[in-house]
Amino acid sequence: MSAFRRSGALPAQAAARAGNGLREFGRMCSLALDVLVAMGRRPYQVREFVVQFWFIASVSITPAILVSIPFGAVISLQLGSLTSQLGAEQFNGAAGVLVVVQQASPIVTTLIISGAGGSAICADLGARTIREEIDAMEVLGVSPVQRLLVPRVQAAVCVSVLLNGLVSVVGVVGGYFFTVVVQGGTPGAYLASFNALAQLPDLIISTVKAVLFGFLAGVVASYRGLNPKGGPKGVGDVVNQSVVITFLVLFFVNTVLTALYLQLVPAKGT
Repeated sequence: MSAFRRSGALPAQAAARAGNGLREFGRMCSLALDVLVAMGRRPYQVREFVVQFWFIASVSITPAILVSIPFGAVISLQLGSLTSQLGAEQFNGAAGVLVVVQQASPIVTTLIISGAGGSAICADLGARTIREEIDAMEVLGVSPVQRLLVPRVQAAVCVSVLLNGLVSVVGVVGGYFFTVVVQGGTPGAYLASFNALAQLPDLIISTVKAVLFGFLAGVVASYRGLNPKGGPKGVGDVVNQSVVITFLVLFFVNTVLTALYLQLVPAKGT
């Protein structure tokens, strides 16, 4: 009988966890909507936005550059090996650049924004929450969303766009170096294949991903930072949770956007 009760308790626990997860997801979506609405309201927190923008950029630029170089190198070396086996070396440039711009840049941006910027946002808001600063602001009639969340999310979006462009440039330059210098490719063939297959929508979808990723990273970090449990230890827990949740959400969104783009936008020359 006790074993039956234990086995019956497992589905109940799973259902309870699923219900809690759905409620958390709904609250996060509600917070995202509140942030979007508050972005169009005055007063604009320009000073706070500049401070947050500079902080997130300062902790993200160097890691982004250091990560983008091996990304471009690995992609170029792997594609160079495959195209050499197939006798299609002339497509090295196009394949490498398209992979870097469409996929590698948004993914690196995701890792950096969620790991460096998002964790800092979550820790800051979590510390403010356990010190009851958020409750004090609400008592005084100051909106925490307008005062704290909006400038942080906006800063995350702007830094994400800039990082995406930076990673694209560094990745393309690194890919060119490893393809032409290391593997002995032809510079003219590299550039010609890129011009033949690359198109403006490739850059547009990369920028759209960067904007959406920055917004989601800021919202997830803000939501977890506003809901710590257990004092200082709880702040550390929500920081870890925010990074993991952001990774899962952004990789899922990246997959959906990539699939839609490949289905809706025809390849150049088709």
